[in-house]
Amino acid sequence: MTERFQVGVITTPHGLRGEVKVYPTTDDPLRFKILKELILKEKRSERVLRIRSVKFFKQFVILGFEGMDRIEDVEALRGCPLLVERRDAAPLEEDEYYVADLIGLSVRDEDGNEIGTLKEVLETGANDVYVVEREGLKDLLLPAISQCILDVQPEEGFITVHIMAGLEDL
Repeated sequence: MTERFQVGVITTPHGLRGEVKVYPTTDDPLRFKILKELILKEKRSERVLRIRSVKFFKQFVILGFEGMDRIEDVEALRGCPLLVERRDAAPLEEDEYYVADLIGLSVRDEDGNEIGTLKEVLETGANDVYVVEREGLKDLLLPAISQCILDVQPEEGFITVHIMAGLEDL
């Protein structure tokens, strides 16, 4: 199970006072308002940054960090991911899972037959779609609905699914 989750990527400095523009990679960018610190993942190291300010601009989050008050302090941070510890991640409702915990799980049918491995989760307007990588076959796309996704056991390493008629033909 993943212990850290990426919540954003620094795109560019914002202004001259050490703020950065962040592209959020979380479902709920408003969560930045309650976070106290983030983990900055640089090429060869990581460090904890304490948040001093949070603003929103279009699809971006504008963050200021303690001890970084000038543009020169943040120019080298372009492209760096921002992470949170699992304990600081958004709480889950029943039957909700962090995507990072699902990627790589074995996918089985209701009879226990191995179908493949969960490769990706696509977010669509109606529901998520699970992309299952199958050996020697094209990827299988399964809607994340209760009729298809029967059981999710990230701790056990598998997902049990029902492949509805016609889905294998897509």
